[in-house]
Amino acid sequence: MKIPNILTSLRILLIPVFVLVYYLPYEWAPIATGCVFAIAGFTDWLDGYLARKLDQASPFGAFLDPVADKLLVAISLALLVEGYANWWITIPAVVIIGREIVISALREWMAEVGKRSNVAVSHIGKVKTALQMLAIMLMIVTEPYTTISWAGITALYIAAILTLWSMYQYLRAAWPALSEEM
Repeated sequence: MKIPNILTSLRILLIPVFVLVYYLPYEWAPIATGCVFAIAGFTDWLDGYLARKLDQASPFGAFLDPVADKLLVAISLALLVEGYANWWITIPAVVIIGREIVISALREWMAEVGKRSNVAVSHIGKVKTALQMLAIMLMIVTEPYTTISWAGITALYIAAILTLWSMYQYLRAAWPALSEEM
């Protein structure tokens, strides 16, 4: 297995550790949870960097990397929805998770019809991902509704808005193929 794929696999293996540490009944658990999340988030950047730098991109890595990202974000958001237990956290979380399902299905279908490049990852998608990671980190390491967690909530809402915008862009790019036989 190539180094980038090992890092992606590590990110997936860190998810149960992340969940376990999140539920530990200790004062230091939020910081430890944030550290596990930060390590997982860093591997997201590092695996892509190394795949390009070492010319170790692979079909397995191209498949596994977005799966690892989506699992980490969706599970983190589910934990935050439970922890915050308020509709104003649930709404952006549902938007983000729902968009990921829609775009994953769209990319799969576009690949099936030979038009995958029409819905390639965009710059706005990368910004959205960075904001999601920042929001999750800020919301995990602090008590709900502190100054830092409000900064995280703000970042989460901006990420949700970018999520909707990027979904619109992807659907607009795919619309000609989607509407061919309507």
